[in-house]
Amino acid sequence: MFEPGRLHLEHSPVQPPDVAYELIITYAPASSQDGPSMHFQVTGHIAGQPVDESFDLAADLAFNFASSIDHLARRHGLPATQVVPISLHRQYDEMFADIQHKLGRHCGDPVDARHLGKT
Repeated sequence: MFEPGRLHLEHSPVQPPDVAYELIITYAPASSQDGPSMHFQVTGHIAGQPVDESFDLAADLAFNFASSIDHLARRHGLPATQVVPISLHRQYDEMFADIQHKLGRHCGDPVDARHLGKT
């Protein structure tokens, strides 16, 4: 379920190799030494293990939030055969648009090459 600044994802296992998860992703604009950024907080559980992590993405890389959340989920036990369906979720477009709006970014805005490799 999406609302501006928050996405709640939940999955119950369907097949034996699946693991259950419930993730609440909150985000808000922040500021860093490199300029505007987006602060993400991910809480919940994956396979019965608690998740409570945060990370920041520079404004020009905040569009890559789904990849960052997927990497975080892998570190917390989500198997390679399963995905956190953010990019498949219908709320992805709403979250993407909300992040771009909050950061004042638009399609076609440049990416600062110095930020690449920091995600």
